[in-house]
Parts: sequence; C-alpha cells; structure tokens
Amino acid sequence: MTDLAYKLVDRAEYEAADGFYSGSAVDRADGYIHMSTAGQLAETAARHFRGRDDLLLVAVHLPDLEDLRWEPSRGGALFPHLFGPLPKAAALWERSLSVDADGIMRFDDGATGWP
Repeated sequence: MTDLAYKLVDRAEYEAADGFYSGSAVDRADGYIHMSTAGQLAETAARHFRGRDDLLLVAVHLPDLEDLRWEPSRGGALFPHLFGPLPKAAALWERSLSVDADGIMRFDDGATGWP
C-alpha cells in the first residue's frame, strides 16, 4: 500500500472544520471518509464531483491516521477508508480545483487532469 492518499473536499466545509474534518454528507452516511490513491483519483473526480467547483484536493499522509482500512470498492480495487475524523494535521498539502462537466480536474494554476 501507499503512504499517500487524496481526499476531494468542498472548500467551505473543509476550511470550517476546526482541527478535524468529519467528512462530506456521503462520508458520514457511509460511516467512513472516502479517499483515493493517485491512480484512483481521476475516476473518483469524474464519478462523484463532475460539474463542481470551489473544491480542494487534500494530500493525506496515511501513517498519521488511526482507524484506516483498505477495503474493496470499484471493481474490487482497494481504497483507503478512514473510520473517524480526518486530522487536518495529516494533510501534507492542499490544492484548489474544480471538476468540469466532462469530469476533468482543473486546478487553479491552470493545470488539468492528474498525472
């Protein structure tokens, strides 16, 4: 497994969180915070964030987390799921973006897609 995962978040929700991000409405309903690896991120953005703006991509250092489980999801691929709040201190960096109508991530610095 990797030491780094990514969480796409609504900027206002994330910035309003005081020290810990409790997840989106979908995360809270499912009982865990959904994250993606680098290889899973583009499909996650296209499937779940298409047409959304004012988002942040948060890079999360997984060894800093408790209650992290790798569980099968799309096509049996293992995804990192956090069973508890995400400590904002575990974020290595944040990057502003939107996801266009075609499902392509568009970063505020003009870059598109994901490597």
